[in-house]
Amino acid sequence: MRKKVTLKQLAKELNLSISTVSKSLKNDSEISQKTINRVHELANFYNYKPNALAVSLKSNKTNTIGVLLPEILNHFYAKVLFGIEQEASQNGYKIVTCITNESYKKEVEYVEMLNYSSVDGFILALSKETQMLNKLDHLKDLKRDNVPLIMFDRVSTEVDCDKVIVDDKDASKTAVQHLIKTGCRKIAIISTIFDLSVGRLRLEGAHEEVARNEGVSLIELPIKDIELEEKDIESFLKNNEIDAVLGLDETAAAVAINMANKLGYKIPKDISVIGFTDGILSKHSYPKLTTVSQHAEDLGSRAARILLDRLSNTEETSYKTSTEIVKTSLILRDSTN
Repeated sequence: MRKKVTLKQLAKELNLSISTVSKSLKNDSEISQKTINRVHELANFYNYKPNALAVSLKSNKTNTIGVLLPEILNHFYAKVLFGIEQEASQNGYKIVTCITNESYKKEVEYVEMLNYSSVDGFILALSKETQMLNKLDHLKDLKRDNVPLIMFDRVSTEVDCDKVIVDDKDASKTAVQHLIKTGCRKIAIISTIFDLSVGRLRLEGAHEEVARNEGVSLIELPIKDIELEEKDIESFLKNNEIDAVLGLDETAAAVAINMANKLGYKIPKDISVIGFTDGILSKHSYPKLTTVSQHAEDLGSRAARILLDRLSNTEETSYKTSTEIVKTSLILRDSTN
């Protein structure tokens, strides 16, 4: 393997100053075309690449964004990441992605590691454990150090930073409105995310909408581990008189459809089902799942744009933070009337 050549080595071999070589590589008008050609020719021969660390130290920027996700198998977060990467790439930035796997400890470690590595800013959704413990000092430290931070989806009002969120309460109300409009009166709520901020908001929205409609009732089934408790959902559907299920997350809704099919219920004639996220499970369940789309890719793009705007305003040491709300859409499919 050919050894990496440095700017100093190029200058020595060409018998030029380091400054002249550097300007030649940038096609600076101060340098003659003959010299520029000589420098480029030798640089191409050695496959010379600028030292990224040296460039970042000189400019005080790395053009790198740190992204922390609670999980990656979730279709929603995968689409958010796609939106972030697209927006960052179009503006000359790269992303470094870390998966916390819902762990507070990992979230703290990754924030410290990326901050030490001098990423220019962060885009982050809180891990489940961080929200449950409500321990946020590692994020407040970023604010203290003037490191731009954008929180999305799972956020905390205790951290003063820009946020991009989905209107989860309104989304849940819209879903319940559709169920009621199509004749459903006994609605079950099944969820694996009751202990997360988004789950609480969706539940709150469902309760508020049901309270506005006389003769409509709500029953809740919280699930801690969907893989271990499918039988609980089956038993719940079998032993409760319901005509609709609102799954506050995609997995809960998909499992509800599977268990209802297993029990011989006809969907949506006997039980209507609505879920969240509009991922792979929604599109490939049987019947296909009516779902709330959170426009994850757009959410990711918005979060990246806000961060990039902050990074471009280098003279701003203090600023008023904002919260952008992404409106959802109810996508009607075969699991509802």
